[in-house]
Amino acid sequence: MKVTVYGPGCARCQQTAQTVQQVLEERGIAVELDKVSDYAAIAAAGVMATPGVALDGRLVSTGKLPSRAEIESWLV
Repeated sequence: MKVTVYGPGCARCQQTAQTVQQVLEERGIAVELDKVSDYAAIAAAGVMATPGVALDGRLVSTGKLPSRAEIESWLV
């Protein structure tokens, strides 16, 4: 699974990437993590507030720190 975290590299963006990666690894899902910090690329992806998260190209969260339960709900 490819996970893309959109954001300028702030602490919230780093925490989001770490939490998403942990949840996926705990569930035995191989993770390819990509971090995008270019503002033009962030906007092109449709992210208007960071951090943003996309799973396999599908935007699933923007502008908040997702909870573990929310991340797990994305996998259904």
